[in-house]
Amino acid sequence: MAISALWISLKVGLLALLLMAATGTPLAWLLAKRRFWGSAVFESMLSLPLILPPVVTGFALLWLLAPSGPLGLNLLFRWQAASVAAAVVAFPLFLRSAREAFEGVDPRLEQAARNLGASPWQGFWRLSLPLARRGLVAASLLGFGRALGEFGATILVAGNIPGRTQTIPLAIFSLSQTSDLQAVWPLVGMATVLAFILVFLADRLAR
Repeated sequence: MAISALWISLKVGLLALLLMAATGTPLAWLLAKRRFWGSAVFESMLSLPLILPPVVTGFALLWLLAPSGPLGLNLLFRWQAASVAAAVVAFPLFLRSAREAFEGVDPRLEQAARNLGASPWQGFWRLSLPLARRGLVAASLLGFGRALGEFGATILVAGNIPGRTQTIPLAIFSLSQTSDLQAVWPLVGMATVLAFILVFLADRLAR
């Protein structure tokens, strides 16, 4: 169970990280470098999963990802659904950390690039992104760690199917309902070690 849960957790976390990075990186740059009408409201909406109970986020995803939902998808009770849930819940943590990384880029360098004829896309790709890379890697590590630990939204949209959607938190939950509590400790230790490594590396990179 431990090996299976670890493998599924890594698959779920890596896909969630790809989803977060693909959408969160340009949004973090936009929020750090541009001010527009409604930006504060927009950022608050993106940060809602940070405060909302995960089960509320999971219920909304249950409606969105169902075949009869507005998106017409059929992802429920698959590990990909767990990745979507983990990405949504961990997204605010990635976004805030990535935004801080872009805010640390000297705006005078960006202005110089514009004066030399660089387009906003070129400035983002050739200047802001490389200079913010350490902070972005730290944001990725934190987002990945939060995705690995997601439970509430995941169990609603992906279920708790051993060998298919059962991640480390879900396996711990299942074993804690049995009398074999000794089997829980290897999973608890695994989760703790992974979390410590990710937080330690993210902190080192942020410095």
